[in-house]
Amino acid sequence: MSNNGSKPTLKIIPLGGLHEIGKNTCVFEYGDEIILLDAGLAFPTDEMHGINIVLPDVSYLRENRHKIKGMIVTHGHEDHIGGISYHLKQFDIPVIYGPRLAIALLGDKLEEAGVLERTTLKTVLPRDLVHLSQSFFVEYIRNTHSIADSFSVAIHTPMGVVIHTGDFKIDHTPVDGEYFDLQKLAEHGEKGVLCLLSDSTNAEVPGHTPSEQSVYPNLDRIIAEATGRVMVTTFASSVHRVNIILQLAQKHQRKVVVVGRSMLNVIAHARNLGYIKCPDDLFEPLRALNRLPDEKILILTTGSQGEPLAAMTRISKGEHQHIKVKQGDTIVFSANPIPGNTIAVVNTIDRLMMQGAKVVYGRDKGIHVSGHGAQEDQKLMLALTKPKFFVPVHGEHRMLVKHAQMAHSMGIPKENTVVIDNGDVIELTTDSIGIVGQVPSGIELVDRAGIVHDHVMRERQQLAEDGVVTVAAAVDWSGKLVAQPAIHFRGVVTSVELSLLEQLIARTVEKTLSDRWSEFSQNVDEEMKVEVGADTDFSNQSPVDLTGIRIEIESSLQRLIKRELQSSPLVVFLLQTSEQPIVRSARRRKRSTASVAS
Repeated sequence: MSNNGSKPTLKIIPLGGLHEIGKNTCVFEYGDEIILLDAGLAFPTDEMHGINIVLPDVSYLRENRHKIKGMIVTHGHEDHIGGISYHLKQFDIPVIYGPRLAIALLGDKLEEAGVLERTTLKTVLPRDLVHLSQSFFVEYIRNTHSIADSFSVAIHTPMGVVIHTGDFKIDHTPVDGEYFDLQKLAEHGEKGVLCLLSDSTNAEVPGHTPSEQSVYPNLDRIIAEATGRVMVTTFASSVHRVNIILQLAQKHQRKVVVVGRSMLNVIAHARNLGYIKCPDDLFEPLRALNRLPDEKILILTTGSQGEPLAAMTRISKGEHQHIKVKQGDTIVFSANPIPGNTIAVVNTIDRLMMQGAKVVYGRDKGIHVSGHGAQEDQKLMLALTKPKFFVPVHGEHRMLVKHAQMAHSMGIPKENTVVIDNGDVIELTTDSIGIVGQVPSGIELVDRAGIVHDHVMRERQQLAEDGVVTVAAAVDWSGKLVAQPAIHFRGVVTSVELSLLEQLIARTVEKTLSDRWSEFSQNVDEEMKVEVGADTDFSNQSPVDLTGIRIEIESSLQRLIKRELQSSPLVVFLLQTSEQPIVRSARRRKRSTASVAS
C-alpha cells in the first residue's frame, strides 16, 4: 500500500456499508494520520443464531490505532453510530465530532458501555469547520434525512476537497424546517470537488423521494377514522415521523403512551434539543391505559421490524405485561421492512390480525417514505458538486453499479469512477483514482456475552441444521471401558434404528481405545519430572495424552455418524478416567486434568 515515492497520497478505505445495507464505517488516511467517518452496526440474518448485532472487522484500525486522530459522525442512526461503543473497547478515539442529537444518543451508549472516558464528544452546528489533524479539517453541511440533525461533510485534505454525502434525500418541506444547504454544496462545486462519495441506497428508484410531510395526510385520515385505540410503530430514530405522530395525537385529542426504551430515549433527547415540540401533558404513563377511554389513546411503540424483543412483537405474541390487543384496535406499521426482516414483520402482522386488530401496513398506504434520495436526488447531488472523481457508497452491489452509470451519463468519465467493496483501498491524487490494495474487511458477530468467533458460529449452525450427539465414556488407566458409553441424541433425525446406532457408537469407542490407547500413553520424561517434582512417585501412574485420545475417538465417531445418518450433527465426546494420576499431554505439552471434555 505504499505509493513508491516521497509524497503521501490520500487513501479512502470503507470497512462497512458496501455491497450491503448497514455498518457504515469509512477510514480516511493521509501519511500517518487517520480520521474515521461513522462506525455503524448491522442486524443479523436468520442463520446468525443468537447474534444481536453485526460489526465490521476493525483489525486494520487496531493495528493502526496510533494514527487515529478523531472521528466525524454524520447523523444518529444505528447503522452509523451503533458500533462506536464496541470499537472504543479496542482502541481510543481522541475526539468524536457530530450533530447534537447524534452526540446525545451516542453519549448514552458510551456511558452504558463504560467507555465514555476513552474519547471526547463534541457537538457541531451547520457550517461548522472542525480541525481533526494537520491534514484533515471537516465542514458540516446540513442535509435532510429521516432523522433530525443530519449532515453531509466536506473533508478538506492536502489533495483537495472530498464530499461525503452521508445518508440523504432532498426534502424541500422538512418537518423541522431545517433545509438542505444546497447553496454550500454548490459553492464547493464551483471551487472544485476532488471526489464525491454519495449514498446509493435508492439508485434503482426513479424520480424523487417524497417529502416526509407526504405521510401526514394519510396518517391523519387513519387516526381520524379509528374508533378504538391507535397503536403506531415506526423506527425510534425517525424523529420527523415521531414528531408528525405526536402532532396528530394532539390534533385528535389522544393521549400518547410511549412504549420501548429506545423510543423513550430518542423522544427525550429530541424534545430537549427542540426537534420535537409538544406539551408535557400529551404523554401518559403505561399504567394510565386502564383509566383512559380507548378512543383517547395513542400508543407509540418500537417493533416495526419484527425484532424479537421489541414491544410490538411481544404485544403480538400476548407476552407484553401491560398491553393486550383488543377488538377495534387500529395498528399502524409506519415503516417498510428492512431486507431480511420481511418474514418477521408479516408474522407479527398476522398475529395481530388474528387477535382482532385492524392492521394498516404496506407501501401503497402512503404511511412511510424513504429517508434516501432516489435517482433525481442523486443526479442533483452530482450536478451541484461537479466532482472530478466519483465513488458510489452505502448500498448493495447493483445499487453501486447503477449509481456509477448515472454519474457516467452526467459526464463523469468511467476511468474517474470506481465501484468498490469493503476493505478496498482507494488511492487519490490530484489527477488519479484507483484501487491499490485491500485490508481485512470481514464481520464481527456479537451476542450478549461479547464477540462470537467463527468456530462457535459454525457449531451453532451445525446444531440448528443437524442437532447434536453426545457420547460420554469412562475408562480406567489401562484404556478399558468401565461401563457402556452414555449416548444422547438431541434434534437428530434418523431412519436408522437408534439402538443399532448406539451399538455401533459403543463399538467404535471400544475399538479406538483398544487400538490407539498405547500410542497415547507416554513414559514420564525428564522434563515432566522437572515440572512436577523429581521426587514424585510415578510407579502407579500412567501419563496419557487424554486430549489426543479424545480427539481421535471424536473424529472416528464423526465419520461413523455422518456415514450412518447421511447428515452432520455436532458430535461431542466426553472422556472420564476412573482414577486421578498426574497426567501431561504429550502432544500439547501442557498439564491435563483427570477429566477431559469437548
